[in-house]
Amino acid sequence: MAAAQRIVIENGAIATVDAGGTEYARGYVVLAGNRIEAVGAGRAPEGLENVVRRIDATGHLVTPGLVNTHHHFYQWITRGLATDHNLFDWLVALYPTWARIDEPMVYAAAQGSLAMMARGGVTTAMDHHYVFPRGSGDLSGAIIRAARETGVRFTLARGSMDRGEKDGGLPPDFAVETLEDALAATEATVREHHDASFDAMTQVAVAPCSPFSVSTELLREGAELARRLGVRLHTHGSETVEEEKFCHELFGMGPTDYFESTGWLGEDVWMAHCVHMNDSDIAAFARTRTGVAHCPSSNARLAAGIARVPDMLAAGVPVGLGVDGTASNESGELHTELRNALLINRLGAHKEAALTARQALRLGTYGGAQVLGRAAETGSLEAGKLADLVLWRLDTLAHASIADPVAALVLGAAAPVTASFVNGRQIVEDGRLLTVDEDAVARSTREEAQRLARITAQS
Repeated sequence: MAAAQRIVIENGAIATVDAGGTEYARGYVVLAGNRIEAVGAGRAPEGLENVVRRIDATGHLVTPGLVNTHHHFYQWITRGLATDHNLFDWLVALYPTWARIDEPMVYAAAQGSLAMMARGGVTTAMDHHYVFPRGSGDLSGAIIRAARETGVRFTLARGSMDRGEKDGGLPPDFAVETLEDALAATEATVREHHDASFDAMTQVAVAPCSPFSVSTELLREGAELARRLGVRLHTHGSETVEEEKFCHELFGMGPTDYFESTGWLGEDVWMAHCVHMNDSDIAAFARTRTGVAHCPSSNARLAAGIARVPDMLAAGVPVGLGVDGTASNESGELHTELRNALLINRLGAHKEAALTARQALRLGTYGGAQVLGRAAETGSLEAGKLADLVLWRLDTLAHASIADPVAALVLGAAAPVTASFVNGRQIVEDGRLLTVDEDAVARSTREEAQRLARITAQS
């Protein structure tokens, strides 16, 4: 790193979220190129060469960038619909609209989803995209292009559905792929876009949608495909009591046992929601190191229930946070999930002992990196890791009287982002994106939402 250009951040509070939970009331972070070179207490070391910028972080908390572990970007253009539905009714109401998306819609929706997350401190994002209407264009390419332009680190979970209404599934038949087409398209996406390198900006996972929208063959062969290609696996699991009933009626077992029977438990797997998990389910996830994307706002919006996150963490299950699709979490922000994860879990059996503010921050940073298989590269502020970090301003009216900066960030109002760095590149300054025109994105998302509404009404 001797020849790399350096950025020095100093005088701020620092929460490293390393294994020991190291924090500094006043400290520094040195970035060299796209890596973190040093983190420590007090002022940065003297005599550093090639320092191109110094940032005074007085009044700020410096943390790892937030990591989003579950999302559906295309839903950005169907926000505010079916607002009083449970999951199954909500899906039935919205699938006819979603089945009419096309490439320009998906690109605009991805831009909107990514912009909202990035300006709120997300440095690593993912998208679980599983709706591929016939003739709709290169949807995966459009999503990846939007992520590249926004400047965030990104995992595309290439989803699929092959169980339409005629086969007992929820999606309309014209919105699903055949088994063969889904597997072929998924493999092609991995081969074209997945980067396995340490500092990869784009990775791809294999991600059949859910037990009630894909066949057993697609789950089983999808798992085999992912392991043959050396990529991760993602799906929805144990989200609602209706799903539990569906699995028992169709497969004669609950979701976790069903997933295990198809090869879908393992340290290369993470599942969204996992709300309705019994003790044996949690033990199976812990034994296999299967990860969980906890989506507290979406779970509440769809009245799915309260996931047993404290019990999962106690058992050793890797857990991260997810925004989920913005048709069930209209804010589209991950930093609000820190607060909601803590508050909602305290309504459960563990009450005030459920989660602490620091556990919530860990879920949104290191926990998410674990779930995405990138904990060696990001998720904590440690020398040698990638330069993905955020400066949160905490000296304004909203937070200035809270002495503990981590409590201020998690429990207080949404903190302004003064600066966000991804791979050593600044992408946010004073709450505004530096990489894309937010106003232009807002216009295009509104136009594409209106176009989709017109097409749906005409159909």
